[in-house]
Amino acid sequence: MAGEVRYERTSAAAVLTIDRPERRNAVDGATAEQLKAGYERFEADDEARVLVLTGAGDAAFCAGADLKAIDTLAPRLADPAGPLGFTRLTASKPTIAAISGYCLAGGLELALWCDLRVVTQTARLGFPERRWGVPLIDGGTQRLPRIVGLGRGLDLILSGRVVEADEALQIGLVTEIVPDGQHLERALEMAEGLAAVPQETMLADRRAAIEGFGLPLAAGLAVEAQAGLATLQVAQAGAARFAAGEGRGGSGAGI
Repeated sequence: MAGEVRYERTSAAAVLTIDRPERRNAVDGATAEQLKAGYERFEADDEARVLVLTGAGDAAFCAGADLKAIDTLAPRLADPAGPLGFTRLTASKPTIAAISGYCLAGGLELALWCDLRVVTQTARLGFPERRWGVPLIDGGTQRLPRIVGLGRGLDLILSGRVVEADEALQIGLVTEIVPDGQHLERALEMAEGLAAVPQETMLADRRAAIEGFGLPLAAGLAVEAQAGLATLQVAQAGAARFAAGEGRGGSGAGI
């Protein structure tokens, strides 16, 4: 994929890179369309088991919507896929954000869309658009509280303050901090670990966790049970392999 978003396959991972470093990887209308196309390409690629989303360079993951080209995003406000490309959709496979530097506004919403977030010590995350009256419309009000809890989520949403990597890890906003320059490498390593486990049951458990979140416990357990039944044969085969000695003693895939 050419243009300001690059789609590349690295083994079992698809790497989607916002390539506008001169704009801190901010997203305009054309970039949003390319992000959507990259997402659709990932979904259609059965060999791509994990999507890694990142930004070109080390200065920024994504600074959000390009406010100098905000008119190009206006037609996308009612798009079912989301203004910034795919933020109102749910991926069918695992997703990882590889973050260095600024991860702000819509850029943070893109990162929250991902299942996991790997950051460098230089990462700065927040919703500074609060200061100039721009609302969150790419899932931030819904996903952030689900990740860090309502209290901490409201702290960031209402105040617009920006947090550094250590605090982000402490509150559960990010998954892991890695040395500078190693965010993409670590995300790809994690992707390989996820791609190496039996996919049917991993994807079923992921789907149950996402779809069951927020439901009453009984309804959530029903979602889990339904997902589990759909993978019964795979689970029985896996249990037999474990009984025969496979995967014991901490051996096997992981991230």
